[in-house]
Amino acid sequence: MTGTLHTQRDQPAGVPPLELTGERTLPDVPAENYWFRRHLAVYRWIAARVQGMRVLDMACGEGYGSAVLAHAAAGVVGVDANPQAHEHARLRYRLPNLRFCRGLVETFAQEADAVVFLQTIEHLHDPAAVLEHFRALTGDHGTVFLSTPNVLTLAPKGAPRSDNPWHVHEYLASEFELLCGAHFQNVEMFGLFHARKLRVHELALRAGWDAIHPRLHLTERFYGWFTPAIATSDFVLRPAGKADLNRALDFVAVCRS
Repeated sequence: MTGTLHTQRDQPAGVPPLELTGERTLPDVPAENYWFRRHLAVYRWIAARVQGMRVLDMACGEGYGSAVLAHAAAGVVGVDANPQAHEHARLRYRLPNLRFCRGLVETFAQEADAVVFLQTIEHLHDPAAVLEHFRALTGDHGTVFLSTPNVLTLAPKGAPRSDNPWHVHEYLASEFELLCGAHFQNVEMFGLFHARKLRVHELALRAGWDAIHPRLHLTERFYGWFTPAIATSDFVLRPAGKADLNRALDFVAVCRS
């Protein structure tokens, strides 16, 4: 998706807008709001759990998540290898306890109380090496927060994976938990699910809404309102013991040595 419809709108003076390529999500792109809010909901959930900590936000992309974490953490470093994303983040998000560094997640080295690595492990050819690196950075008492999409809900029904060209491997819940458990002694698994109006929309789709709105010529008008109106409160995280992770949108693992 390229072009002006998929470029960030209304950026602060002096901040170059980023174009949506599919590699990372962005705020300020109305058509992308569902994915942005889906990611932001997890960042906010983690922010409540890193108060007073030194945090590394690995593969931070545009920087919005690092800024959310910085409102709770003692200090945050957002790390990303992409020069355009790094420059944008550096110019847009200015907080006294937040800085951005260009670097590779595989090699960037700074001790931290927590590492946050969201929606990126599916991009890696060697996730085991990266998890070992994160474990070393956080030591015996730190926490690593990981998330990844659920292949069962991301891919079309019956397909082995989605068509996202940036993804190397998309995980089942059991695969993701096994991967995390190979590198951390304590792994808590959570699932992200639709809530509120997204849950109602989900039930409407099961009831045949997709067959109705085109016939009534409501598609553009309805989704032109609905997608920008999605909020982080339209998502909810539930622990593995209280939810079927096979139905989750994303998995979140909280890992400790």
